[in-house]
Amino acid sequence: MDSGYNPRTVEEVFRDFKGRRAGIIRALTTDAEDFFKQCDPEKENLCLYGFPNESWEVNLPAEEVPPDLPEPALGINFARDGMQEKEWLSMVAAHSDAWLLSVAFYFGARFGFNKNDRLVFILSLWNLYCLPFSFIREVFLLYANLSYRL
Repeated sequence: MDSGYNPRTVEEVFRDFKGRRAGIIRALTTDAEDFFKQCDPEKENLCLYGFPNESWEVNLPAEEVPPDLPEPALGINFARDGMQEKEWLSMVAAHSDAWLLSVAFYFGARFGFNKNDRLVFILSLWNLYCLPFSFIREVFLLYANLSYRL
């Protein structure tokens, strides 16, 4: 899906991670209605892709084998109608967490970051940015608290 884009430094991988994360969070929050519609259970196995430019798309997995990058969770659309919307969005967010980390660590392994670079990268991820599942959970809790007060 991102052929031709290869971050090579810790800073570039971190920027890549932040952009993909922002795109996924946008899909699961601001654009949730559009995301929900695109994940039609009648379609084939769909995946949620976040891109370094903070955009997102729902699409079929890459056709080339092996793919250029680790693939996100396959078939996110199948569970959509069998779950409450918040639960389904949370499930997609949890799978997206795993995908974001796998892409970041794929780039790290591919370009052989040294021990110090890996430590800086991991600590930056954990301390500066929560992953989509944690972010979505906080949004749902905030919304529930606001609704309760109204």
